[in-house]
Amino acid sequence: MILNTTYFNPNEKEIVQELVGNCYSFFKRISLGGIGSGRMIVEEVSAGLSPYINSNSDLTYANVELRPGGIIVRINKGLKNYSWIIPFYQLSIFKSGRISLHGQGHFISFRTNNMTKGNMPFFKKILEEKLKYESSHRLLDPNRG
Repeated sequence: MILNTTYFNPNEKEIVQELVGNCYSFFKRISLGGIGSGRMIVEEVSAGLSPYINSNSDLTYANVELRPGGIIVRINKGLKNYSWIIPFYQLSIFKSGRISLHGQGHFISFRTNNMTKGNMPFFKKILEEKLKYESSHRLLDPNRG
């Protein structure tokens, strides 16, 4: 789900909380070593995300926020801000020359440079939290008694 988050909307806040959970508490943020990435340059997006990036030669920047049930990719397009909410069960992360996030039939990939390389520990943290989430939300196996 992609929301225009340039201006505060309490209804959208509720939607975000339903999909990926509340913000972490201050102490949990410290224990996790931070819940946000640095800004990264958007290199390529799927057709469904193309209206949310700059169409001219201006660079489009994005950052990622970790939530208990998923992530929020915040995209800056000029003076507007968009948030792509991806629950963990829909999230896939690939690293093949560059980092790309996939979910809900869309993808966003980031330019490989010092900013992206500095965020590698953060992406590892996302994968660890995704694994914890999935292990605590396993479906019952019908083949097991």
